[in-house]
Amino acid sequence: MTLAINSRRAITGWLFIAPYILVVAGFLFSPLVYAGYLSVHTYKLVGGIRFAPLANFKHAFSDPQFLEGLKRVAIFAAVQVPIMLGIALFAALALDLVNTRLARIFRVVAFMPYAVPSVIGGLLWGILFSATHGPLPRLLNNLGFHSANLFATSFFIYLVGNVVTWGWTGYNMIIIYSALQGLPKDSFESAVIDGANQFQIARYVKIPAIRGALMLTTIFSVIAAMQLYTEPSILSRFATGITNGYTPNIYAFSVAFSNGQFNYSSAMSITVAILVFAASFGFLSFNRKRLLH
Repeated sequence: MTLAINSRRAITGWLFIAPYILVVAGFLFSPLVYAGYLSVHTYKLVGGIRFAPLANFKHAFSDPQFLEGLKRVAIFAAVQVPIMLGIALFAALALDLVNTRLARIFRVVAFMPYAVPSVIGGLLWGILFSATHGPLPRLLNNLGFHSANLFATSFFIYLVGNVVTWGWTGYNMIIIYSALQGLPKDSFESAVIDGANQFQIARYVKIPAIRGALMLTTIFSVIAAMQLYTEPSILSRFATGITNGYTPNIYAFSVAFSNGQFNYSSAMSITVAILVFAASFGFLSFNRKRLLH
C-alpha cells in the first residue's frame, strides 16, 4: 500500500515538471545538439556534407578575426567585471547600513536599468554619445575638446563597458544586498563590542560571509562578458571602423547569416561555450580550494 502511494506521488511529481523538461529540451538542449552536429561537419558545393570533427575548430583557431574577438572580450571581462562588481558591492554595503525610505527608493532606481532591454539601452546611450544629437559631445565641444570623437575605434570598448556596467550593476547589487540581509546580526554586534568600525566589519565579517553570492555574480558577469553581442552591435551603428569580428558572437552571427557558413559559425559558438565553461569551472575550483583551506 505504501509503495503504491509513493509510486503515485512520484508519477504526479514527474507530470508536474514534465512541461518544464519539455521546454528545456526543446529550446536549450535541442539547439545545442544541433549546433554540435553542425560543428563537426563541413559543407561544400562540391562534395556536400562531410564528417570532419576537427576541421571547423582548426579553422577557428587560425582565424585572426575570431582570435582577436576572443582576446578583446577576455580583456573586457578582466577589466569591466571587477569594476562593476566593486561598485555593486560598495552600494550593497552602503544600503545594508541604512534602512530608510530613501534607501528603498535607491534600490529601485539602481535596479531600473536592468529592466530596460539591452537594445533600448544601447540606442539610448548611442544617442547620448552621438556627435550630432548627443549632449555629451556638445558639452565637450563647449569645454574646448573640439576633436573629441566618443565613437572612435580606440574608445569604443569604453562605451560598451559603460552601457554594460549601467545595465548590470543594479542587478548584481540586489543579489549581494539580499545575501547581506540574510546574515545573522549577532556577528555584527559582537564585532562592534570588540571595537571594530564599519569598514573593518565589512572587510572581515560581511564580505567573507557573502563569498558565495560574490562568486555567483562573478561567474554570471564573466559569462555575460564573454557572450557580448547586443551592446557593441547596437553602438556600432553610430561608429565607423567597427568590424563584424569585434566580438566572437557578432562574428559567428555574421558568418552564419551573411556568409551562410553555418557549420563554421556553430564551431565558433561551441568553442566560446567550452572556453566559458572552462573558465567558470576553474574559477569555482580555485575558490572552493580556498574555502576548504
